[in-house]
Amino acid sequence: MNPLKRLASQTAIYGLSSVFGRLLNYLLVPLLTYTFAPAEYGVVAELYAYMGFLAVVLLFGLETGYFRFRSRGDWAPATVYGTVLRFLALVNGAFLVFVLLYQGPLADLLRHPEHPEYIWWCAAILALDSIGAAAFARLRAEERALRFATIKLLEIAANVGLTLFFVYLCRQAWQADPESLLGSLWDPRIGVGYVFIANLAASLLKLLLLAPQLRGGFGGFDPGLLRVLLRYSLPMVVIGFAGITNEMLDRAALKYLLPHDPETNMAQLGIYSACYKLSILMMLFIQAFRYAGEPFFFRYAKERDAREIYALVLNWFVIGCVFLFLLVTLYLDLFQYFVGAAYREGLHVVPVLLLANALLGVYVNLSIWYKLTDRTLLGAGVALIGSAITVALLLWSVPRWGYAGAAWAHLACYGAMVTISYLLGRRYYPVPYEVGRVLGYLAFGVALYLGSRVLVTQFGWGAPLAGTLCMAFYLAVVAALDGRRLLRRGAGAAS
Repeated sequence: MNPLKRLASQTAIYGLSSVFGRLLNYLLVPLLTYTFAPAEYGVVAELYAYMGFLAVVLLFGLETGYFRFRSRGDWAPATVYGTVLRFLALVNGAFLVFVLLYQGPLADLLRHPEHPEYIWWCAAILALDSIGAAAFARLRAEERALRFATIKLLEIAANVGLTLFFVYLCRQAWQADPESLLGSLWDPRIGVGYVFIANLAASLLKLLLLAPQLRGGFGGFDPGLLRVLLRYSLPMVVIGFAGITNEMLDRAALKYLLPHDPETNMAQLGIYSACYKLSILMMLFIQAFRYAGEPFFFRYAKERDAREIYALVLNWFVIGCVFLFLLVTLYLDLFQYFVGAAYREGLHVVPVLLLANALLGVYVNLSIWYKLTDRTLLGAGVALIGSAITVALLLWSVPRWGYAGAAWAHLACYGAMVTISYLLGRRYYPVPYEVGRVLGYLAFGVALYLGSRVLVTQFGWGAPLAGTLCMAFYLAVVAALDGRRLLRRGAGAAS
């Protein structure tokens, strides 16, 4: 099968599950932002930001290490998988015990002393998800995308359904009659904590559904392999931690950096986090591509035309990113209704965040140079430079420009990481990327967005009409410049 078609089909399956599942999850944003005040919603955003950091640490980079050493053939795939799974189960079990013993002091440290149970629930979610990640990696390596997608969808459906049950049905029943059966299930003292309860139940369900992948995984274990795995994978922790710093540090730090009183800072955090959700389509596309792309890059690396295929993949990827950028920004007047009215003052950061995430996707493509050449320490260096830029810009810009400064910090960070990664890739694993075309499409997308705003503000056009015209122009240019050329090259790769 044409490798491009295989990658596209795998991405489509992963993407369908991610898009459909996340869209279900996305429907929670109106529920939560219309139900809870910005300061309350800010608590959810803050704790999920911390969970993002810990999720990277608790996985130890072993997801990528599993793909690498499974494809090398020096150890049996079952041995690689068993070693990864048993190590993750041991470490995450110890983490759960630690949090159970110290949830009170941890809650005090995070300035949520009234809700230590939030800390325990979040820790349990993290531990279950880390173990589940190993089973999902096995499904990806075995190209069982349909089973992967099915379990993901069921997990997300359970999460969404339970959140709706508690936050909408039980809360409404409690307001009508606290003594009713449904009303008795709502405790206003827990409040937004029901979001974590729903997530925890969904994570438990996911692990049950992954039981066939987990059941046979605890048999094989090789201490020597574990040492080699960790030597390769631990730099991936640095890379992942730096990536989460770039992606989520703003939401963890805004309440400390914004120059207002604590209540206002939490409200601003809630507004920014809700508007960040409007970049969800770009994030979903990148996530789906990661699921399919990482095993594909390792699997295809030995082919004669691998580097040309990687360049072609980046072209298609950027075309898709610009399409999603335009889809959201040109129709932002419609997307805004996914958040409550109190949150819409932050819509001006959405185009910046979308463009920043598009650059993150480009970096994901470029990062194959250190994964395929085992130079993960150099990859970690690039990620650390990005983190340093993020931290410096957050410290400098947020006190001056509020959460808008955080959005621009994202853009600057990913722009720098793309540049550095491209230059290092040219030295260690040269790929004939069409840089002019890639940058041209990104610039063209920004120009079309700005042009649509001019049509609306200066010439009085309706936003949907201006957006549709610009989108049609973009698609026509893609078809004229790249449609036949890229399809012809993809067909040639299969022959």
